[in-house]
Amino acid sequence: MTEPMTEPMLELKNVKTIVNPGTANETTILKGINLTINDGDFITIVGTNGAGKSTLFNVIGGNLKADAGQIFHTGAEITKTTEEQRTTFLARVFQDPKLGTAPRMTVAENMLLASKRGEKRHLMPRRLKQRMAEFTKLAAQMNNGLENRMTTPTGALSGGQRQALSFLMATLKRPDILLLDEHTAALDPHTARNLLHATNQRITEDHLTALMITHHMEDALKYGNRLIVLKDGQIKADYNAAEKAQLTVDDLYAYFEM
Repeated sequence: MTEPMTEPMLELKNVKTIVNPGTANETTILKGINLTINDGDFITIVGTNGAGKSTLFNVIGGNLKADAGQIFHTGAEITKTTEEQRTTFLARVFQDPKLGTAPRMTVAENMLLASKRGEKRHLMPRRLKQRMAEFTKLAAQMNNGLENRMTTPTGALSGGQRQALSFLMATLKRPDILLLDEHTAALDPHTARNLLHATNQRITEDHLTALMITHHMEDALKYGNRLIVLKDGQIKADYNAAEKAQLTVDDLYAYFEM
């Protein structure tokens, strides 16, 4: 057994973001977010359009700078670090299946590339051969035939297979923090359900720390050990596993009607 972490995996202290500062259109998107994410947390996040969900992910991911407040990763401040610097411990899966994969490279080549995250990137065909069995076994866990497409260029895959590959690539090196940005929203219901099941299995078995934005209230209730309601750039509710188990879809919708 590894020793439990004393520091939170990620901590946001009074984080604010402002667009068009100093102009008549100045708008504060995140209005002082305080959030502690512990090792192994799987947090589902719901909120209306404009609540600040994607902004929150952009600030955590480093492609948007916080205008105020601090962000810590395992106790070390990362507020001013770049998106690239954060890729050493953070991975993100976007809504668009085309993001996150190289279309002309095969499934196996994409996975090899992901396995080199944070290292000098040299694609060596011999290395690929050595890892083919490992990559094929991982692909089979996605339950959508991806393991039969290992030598197929990624651009020729279905949306579901491509998104499954994006997810595998994001989790291949067991990142400290995994951001799932409505990663099933562009898929048909059956494909989305399949990917969510595989997502949950991987997060649980690998003890990953994950945040998942979803617009499906049922999924927000079903998955994860915490649920956060974001509204008007603020965290309106943060439910633990026991509280979450008592919630209904109507309880969540009530936040959006206020």
